[in-house]
Amino acid sequence: MANEKDYVLGTHDEEVARLGLQHRVWRPTASDCWRRAGITIGSRVLDVGAGPGYATIDLAEIVGPTGEVLGVERSARFLEAARRACAERGLSQVRFQEADLVENEIGPLNFDFAWCRWVASFVSSPAKLIANIAGALRSGGVAMFHEYSHYETFQFLPRRPALEEFSEKVTASWRAAGGTPNVAVEFPALLHDAGLEIIEAHPRVITISPKSYVWQWPASFIEINLARLRELGHATEEWTESVRREFKEAESDPRTLFTTPLFLEIIARRI
Repeated sequence: MANEKDYVLGTHDEEVARLGLQHRVWRPTASDCWRRAGITIGSRVLDVGAGPGYATIDLAEIVGPTGEVLGVERSARFLEAARRACAERGLSQVRFQEADLVENEIGPLNFDFAWCRWVASFVSSPAKLIANIAGALRSGGVAMFHEYSHYETFQFLPRRPALEEFSEKVTASWRAAGGTPNVAVEFPALLHDAGLEIIEAHPRVITISPKSYVWQWPASFIEINLARLRELGHATEEWTESVRREFKEAESDPRTLFTTPLFLEIIARRI
C-alpha cells in the first residue's frame, strides 16, 4: 500500500471532493482531447493516476460494455472511492490496479489509448512513468497527457502579492516532494525516448472572472493547499489569513480576472 502522506494534497475526503470539482471544471477540455484522439465504443483505455475515478467513469461510458478501462492508481483510499463509484453505476467494463508506475512496470497490455493528467508533475521520475505508459500501448496506440508547462501563469489581476507568494510556495512544496511543476517542457525529449511521436500539442489556459463556474477551482485549490502548507510547516497562521483575505478581496472586486496555470495537451502515438 502506498504511503498516503506522499500525496502533495493528501488523499482525505476533502481532497476526493476537490478532485471531483476539478474534473467537472476541466471535463470539457478532457472530453475534446479524447474525441480528437479517437476514443470510441469498444476502445481499450488505460487511465494513469486514476485517483477517485472521475475520468475513469467518463471513459467507461464512452467505450461502453464492449470496451475496457483500466484505472491505475497507487492510493488505496482513492481506489476504494473509485471502485465504489463504478460499482454504483454498474460499470463492469472497468477494473483497477493498485500500482505506482514509477516503481512498478505495468507490462505490455496492448491498450489502444492511455490518459494521464497532472501526474508527471508530481513523480520523481517522469521518464519512467512515460516509458511505462508507452510500454502498455499497442503499436500505433495513442497516449494523451495534460501537464503543466508554465505554472507561473497562476495569477490574479489586479495583482495580489500574498496570492502570488502562495503560488510560489505551492510549486516549492511540489519540488520538495520530488516533483517537477513545469514538467511538460521536458516532454518532447521524454516522449521521443519512450518511442512516442507527438501528433498534437496545444497550450491550455483560460482567464475567468469570479462569476465563472471555473472560479470554484482556484477557490477550492487555495483552501486545501493552505491547510497542507500549514501541516507541512511551510506557512504561518498570519500568512495563511493574509492569503484568504486577498482571495476574498479579489472575489468581491468587479475588476478581478484570474488566469489558470498553463498546461500542455499532448497527443502522441506509439511508433
